[in-house]
Amino acid sequence: MDLGLNLDTVRPVLGKYRSFVGRCCQKCTSKSWGFFFHKRLASMGFCNAIKITEENTRYRGWLVRRLCHFLTVCEWRICAEMPPNLQERLLHTPRVQAVVSLKDSGDAPGTSLESAEEWMREIRRILGQIQGRLSPFLLRFCHWVLLKFLTRIFLRVIVHRGQLEMVHRAEEANTPMVFLSTHKSHLDGLWLPFLLASQGVAMPRVAWENKTFTPTYRALLASLGGVFLPQGVGQRWDVEGGTLSGAVVASYVEELLLTKQPLLVFLEEVFSGSQQLSPSGRAWLSLVLSAYYTGAVPDIIIVPVGISYERTPDFIHRGKESPTQTLSLWATVWSLCQAACGGQSCVRIDFAQPFSLQEFVTNRCFRQNGSRKPLRELLLPEILGRCPSILDCEKVECWPTSFQDVVPLTGVEEQVLLDNLSLHTLSAGVSCSAIMAVHILSALLLHMHQEGVFLSQLMQDFVWITDEVLMRNYDVGFSGRVRDVLWHGLSLLRDCVTLYSLSLGDILVVPKKTKAAIRDLGHHSMAVLPVFIQEAIGACSINALLMEVLPHLGSPEQLGNFVLAHEELHNKSVLLVQLLPKDFLLRQPCESVHYYCQHAVDKLVESGLLVAEEVPGDRFMCDTAQKGFTEKFLWKATEDFVDIDGQDEAEKQCFKISQLESCANLFVFLCGLLGPLLKTLERAVVFLQEQDFPQPESQFMEELQWELVRLAREDGSFECTNRSLASTAVRICKELGVFKEATEDKGPLLHLSETFTAQENQKKLEKFIHQFIY
Repeated sequence: MDLGLNLDTVRPVLGKYRSFVGRCCQKCTSKSWGFFFHKRLASMGFCNAIKITEENTRYRGWLVRRLCHFLTVCEWRICAEMPPNLQERLLHTPRVQAVVSLKDSGDAPGTSLESAEEWMREIRRILGQIQGRLSPFLLRFCHWVLLKFLTRIFLRVIVHRGQLEMVHRAEEANTPMVFLSTHKSHLDGLWLPFLLASQGVAMPRVAWENKTFTPTYRALLASLGGVFLPQGVGQRWDVEGGTLSGAVVASYVEELLLTKQPLLVFLEEVFSGSQQLSPSGRAWLSLVLSAYYTGAVPDIIIVPVGISYERTPDFIHRGKESPTQTLSLWATVWSLCQAACGGQSCVRIDFAQPFSLQEFVTNRCFRQNGSRKPLRELLLPEILGRCPSILDCEKVECWPTSFQDVVPLTGVEEQVLLDNLSLHTLSAGVSCSAIMAVHILSALLLHMHQEGVFLSQLMQDFVWITDEVLMRNYDVGFSGRVRDVLWHGLSLLRDCVTLYSLSLGDILVVPKKTKAAIRDLGHHSMAVLPVFIQEAIGACSINALLMEVLPHLGSPEQLGNFVLAHEELHNKSVLLVQLLPKDFLLRQPCESVHYYCQHAVDKLVESGLLVAEEVPGDRFMCDTAQKGFTEKFLWKATEDFVDIDGQDEAEKQCFKISQLESCANLFVFLCGLLGPLLKTLERAVVFLQEQDFPQPESQFMEELQWELVRLAREDGSFECTNRSLASTAVRICKELGVFKEATEDKGPLLHLSETFTAQENQKKLEKFIHQFIY
């Protein structure tokens, strides 16, 4: 009945209760899968962590309502001090004693009292670089000031009560806890401990990178519970490259865990825009693993943490400053003031399911079943056309080596464990991170509606992407009426879009073409990539196959009748997956490359983008009977059997691309998500032809950044000017063998390899990358 009312639909999927995300890996940590989780935790709802009222205190009354923030902060549990005899305990640890005996043996046959005092003095100096003396008054005062700022910056700081209950259960196990978090802002380390303390969790020590801050700022953070990696600059004691500093910091982490003090480590590079493991985060995680391997700590509870901002409260990622610039206290205060004046947004904190490090290690699922080879041995023959074949090996990742002098793990198995635990935890933290409305709107405007879109159509696409996100077992950080959520997101993107009111009653939303607008949209849209990363791999692989056959067809319209063979599509996906870094793809350590690619193809079929094409045979392609697998596709089998009747069944599978308009939009959207990285990589390869080698890596990065900005001014692709994308492109070139890296005092020096001195091979690499770009 038409009652004359304009009713807006309230979608039940955006209600208060949603599916519980962040379950730990059932294969690697099967016992932890059911230990800290209960079904009722999923329905406990959300809370606003910065909403402090009279109910949060033990007192009541008019004066309490006005002082509730101060009284609440005074009642929070503050992290404990280290033992008073810490220096003596560090001196007598096996690691430090090994260094002392080694270096004393070169000077004198014994250790006199005078030399012992000198060793104590040096340990005290190194310990002063690692930590500072805690000031409880300063901690509570800074938390009170921070609470005032947070209420000005954010509308809500959303936390799931069920996830907090899991953390409380893990804390009751009387086992050391290590929080491994994603990193979106330099302010994360300030207010994440505040959030944990406000919810009754012991406030953790925060592992910072000392080169990021000025000395004054670093001293303040140390007084607030921060810990830093030592610089290792004692020439008299650390002649062999930081030996004593490494031993002291490793022993310090053992003492920290033995006293049951939580530790917060940021695994991700800040402002990366995409998943990129931090060298300092890997160094701290290696110290934690070393404490477990030495037997000092029998078990450690790992808690992945995901952070999602609607708008990051920093101005550094907007290009106004370099991400490598040293931060001062005033820069942080100015950043907070700017965020407070820029309008309020929301932030969501998610805790993935805690799991046992002991179980993860003893399960040994992190071990690779197949052989491991460098990327240059796997992919270069395929690129240069020497011996094309299916890539059935796992590649060896080349991680940054900035902090290798403090990493105590030296064995191959320990390094594999470090790599895979880092990937496993980063994947868990990103998968439990909520997708905000700003992220979805930015992805739609940047990859589907660059020329503008009507608000009514944008609402439909917004609902469509939201449903797709939820169906992939990710959560969203918003709720309410679709129109209200959309208006809130557009208000936060007011510097990136222009709205035109039309006489038809609709509104035209047009993204701005400026550098700042496109970079902000690209920064926000990268949060959606982990949700669709596997489908994006499949879509770019389809595009590569279509580009191969397009020159042989009479017209592009004939592509609708083109049949894709499963084996060819799978092989293209394997090539692209091997090319991209594992931390960018968020591949689980227990997941092979072939299983990952097959899952990508299966998801395209589920989404309707690929339609199974039946071929003549004894069985229909839609037959669901249990089949065996050929030797080439043994990676699909979950049991140890091979059915001879199913021989070549997978090779016969064929697909057609759906001709529906919604599927065409999905294809463009998926290709656009991977477009910025692939375009940046292609432009980096083209830029090689204009450079003279050898040259320092820092110089090459700066010149590449300028070249990316110049090209973006010509075609408007400012989303490719992200510094982290450029560093990822250089990292891929290193793994491919394009560069040979030499270490010097001023930094790495890049040499062009003999293979790529020939422009013909550079053209082949450029053509190989270009095939995946839509």
